[in-house]
Amino acid sequence: MPDPDAAAPAEPAEPTDPTVRRTLSALDRVTAALPGGETRDGQREMAAAVAAAVKERRHLVVQAGTGTGKSLAYLVPAIVAGRRTVVATATKALQDQLAGKDLPFLKEHLDLDVSWAMLKGRSNYVCRQRLREIAKGGEEQLALDGLAERASSAELAELAAWAEDSPTGDRAELPREPSPSAWAAVSVSARECPGASRFPSGGTCFAEAARTAAAEASLVVVNQHLYGLHVASGGVLLPEHDVVVIDEAHAFEDVVSATAGLDIAATRFSTLARAIGAILDDQPTTDGLEAVAARWDRALTPEVGRRLKGGLGEELGTLVALAVERTDRALAGLRAIDPGTNAEAGARKQRAMQLAGSLLDELHLLSAPGPTNVLWIEGPDSRPSLRLAPLDVASLLAEGAWPNVTAVLTSATIPPGLDHAVGLPTERLVDLDVGSPFDYEQQALLYCAASLPDPRQPGFDEAVHDELEALIDAAGGRTLALFTSFRAMDAAAEALRGRVDHPIMTQRERPKPALLAAFSADPATCLFATMGFWQGVDVPGPSLSLVTIDRLPFPRPDEPLLQARRELAREAAFRTVDLPRAVTLMAQGVGRLIRSTEDRGVVAVLDPRLATSKSYRWDIVRALPPMRRTRDRAEAEQFLEALRS
Repeated sequence: MPDPDAAAPAEPAEPTDPTVRRTLSALDRVTAALPGGETRDGQREMAAAVAAAVKERRHLVVQAGTGTGKSLAYLVPAIVAGRRTVVATATKALQDQLAGKDLPFLKEHLDLDVSWAMLKGRSNYVCRQRLREIAKGGEEQLALDGLAERASSAELAELAAWAEDSPTGDRAELPREPSPSAWAAVSVSARECPGASRFPSGGTCFAEAARTAAAEASLVVVNQHLYGLHVASGGVLLPEHDVVVIDEAHAFEDVVSATAGLDIAATRFSTLARAIGAILDDQPTTDGLEAVAARWDRALTPEVGRRLKGGLGEELGTLVALAVERTDRALAGLRAIDPGTNAEAGARKQRAMQLAGSLLDELHLLSAPGPTNVLWIEGPDSRPSLRLAPLDVASLLAEGAWPNVTAVLTSATIPPGLDHAVGLPTERLVDLDVGSPFDYEQQALLYCAASLPDPRQPGFDEAVHDELEALIDAAGGRTLALFTSFRAMDAAAEALRGRVDHPIMTQRERPKPALLAAFSADPATCLFATMGFWQGVDVPGPSLSLVTIDRLPFPRPDEPLLQARRELAREAAFRTVDLPRAVTLMAQGVGRLIRSTEDRGVVAVLDPRLATSKSYRWDIVRALPPMRRTRDRAEAEQFLEALRS
């Protein structure tokens, strides 16, 4: 019984710092304008911490569980502080949400000067110069570019008409997704573009207009990929800024590793050959590059998945040396071209030189990768590539990202050791966990199928199918089944379509947005999916009451970059390399279930190691939301059946 004489819990003290007070006052005004006007303690705690970190120039790592409202918790203090801020998101979808929804809402409800811009990589914008060349050259130009048979003239005309009226040229604003070949015909990558000033259409370049808007804005929204490129380039891609917010920070280490590395496939040589052929009648040069492309594919295909521990080796070393020689010869030939007064020819020359120069620089790096980089061959077999990536990104970020900015890293799940992995200096670092507003103990049940065989033993797949059948029937459909491989997903879908009365869709059948729309619209439907759906899926309401996970998502033992990191970590490899990734991905997958205060449901983990492992099960369980737990399937079935009544 409660003690009637006990003192009531003290109300949280009002902050004394005026900056924090102004931030919380602004946040209160904003949340009062939201539907429901709900005040969230975790959101206020996070906003206060961000405001203090910005003022004191300290770095902040904050775990903000689902439902916290972390976007407003970092946007409001950044705006109140008046410091130029870059927000880097893990996905373009979140980027679009911030710039298209959250920031306009804040501008409407805050009595402050709010200016923002969204900036994406150059290939996300239609290129007016490419449209101009195609319009002048028609089918002949497309043939020279190697796109005549793949790009529909009707679709290209539609893109050109859209570009005439578009204020941004941003691919995301198209009424429908273009075909890859059509978009390739009307866009250019950073590897191809030497700068708008070199082109006749440069004054109306969409990508340059976006960069200009970003330079003038107080808050710039980018994705993590672009921020990683900014750091790797020495800080030249983005405007100078005082604060950077890394949202969905659990993905940041891997994103930076990818952007700081190299990826050379045969298409790099054939693309350069076509670019040269469009402006220079030099058959030996173009044939030589096409021959390198063919040899590149032949040499790499049998070795897909192999890590090159001792460097390139004799065969690949000879091939890379040949590629350097022929690319260098191509660049020399391009330099010798005098386009005269032909502006289009001059533009094509500059683009081809940019392609050749960037490829040559990367080939030189491949020739001498050094001990701090990992070299391997990656698939698919139809398009193998030679990859190089840094063994770790901590030193790159410690030197190139953090010294001159305040960094706020946030996610619903912060991996253990993230601060060390990304090189944050401990003397200027604050860690915070603001929890989640959801009542997980009442809203959700975590069921572990402890009686199933070990996933490495015969009979596991059949046992998983039996569990899925029983749970899906109890849930009445309403299931997001997450798998760690396409093989397991396909096998489960094939086995269960004849055993349950509920429609089953798989990830292979439609694009992700269309799948999620169909799944949300029909509560009887089940969606079977792999890693791309473990995060970034938001389906609140009655369409989702069961999330199943087939195995604990430990990374593959043969993944080359992680192999190298394990070797460096030695006996600590499992706890510093494998376990943090599994913990983070599990928390992300489990987080698909409860998306609002009204949601109820079951998470079913079909890997018995979550219940039986003595060495790591509690590491995983403690990272999950605090749900009630059971090993009894009947209890999970009863919970699900009660939700249908």
